[in-house]
Amino acid sequence: MNGIERITARIAADTQAEIDGILAKAREEAAQLTADCRARAEAEARALAAKNEAAAAEREARLVSAAQMDAQKELLAAKQALLEETYARALDKLCSMDEERTVAFLAALLVRASTTGEEEAVFSAADRARLGEAAVRRANETSGKRLTLSAETLPIRGGFVLRDRNVEVNCTFETLLRLEKAATAGTAARLLFPA
Repeated sequence: MNGIERITARIAADTQAEIDGILAKAREEAAQLTADCRARAEAEARALAAKNEAAAAEREARLVSAAQMDAQKELLAAKQALLEETYARALDKLCSMDEERTVAFLAALLVRASTTGEEEAVFSAADRARLGEAAVRRANETSGKRLTLSAETLPIRGGFVLRDRNVEVNCTFETLLRLEKAATAGTAARLLFPA
């Protein structure tokens, strides 16, 4: 081999060695970059999975809380309905007392509600015919008042309205029960639904 060929071969060998070194370094850098990217991707995937898990847990907690609130609302509505039914039954019982007890009750109520002693008592049509006269008579006999039975009637279930000129005292069973309900609903609820 002559000198030029040797020099050329040496330059080619040096160039190839330099190319091989550059390629090896590029492969090493590519492998390192790939490992770094893979590690970053895995870390991001773990962070994203943890974030999604936390979001899912938070959503589940919100759904459970909402379901519990809905259940509480339904329970409260059911309790309220039962309480209403209890008072409706109480009104039914009040309206279906036997005649003697009803007359006694109405007479006592007439005496208590009367302020002037000269009012007129307005009953429902059914109660006026059945109980009105007896209740007014008994109230007058026991108190010395001069109450009168009105010829007028009202669309009420029971009880009466006591009138004196422009003043009315509502003693209908519905009103009495509504007023009693306002005062006793808490106690009734505790009796019906002990904690």
